[in-house]
Amino acid sequence: MDDGIQAQVAALEARCKSNTHRINDLEADNKALHQLATSVEVLATKQETIEENVSEIKADVKSLKAVPGSRWDALVRIALTALVTGIIGWVLGKIL
Repeated sequence: MDDGIQAQVAALEARCKSNTHRINDLEADNKALHQLATSVEVLATKQETIEENVSEIKADVKSLKAVPGSRWDALVRIALTALVTGIIGWVLGKIL
């Protein structure tokens, strides 16, 4: 009976060693998974910041693109005002 008990104890010890190795492997995998989740969270935060910066840049570019157009509009408005003023002055000069 001693041999049977010793065989069972040996089998249990082998099983314990095997389970210990499996637990250690699972702990390493769990640690790697946690690090990956943390990295993904950091990347998501950085992506949000980049999206905000891109939105600001797009708004700035749109406003910069509008500047020449507004200058052109002002130039046309001044030219039309001068032309109309000249015509009105000419007409008044002919009438008076």
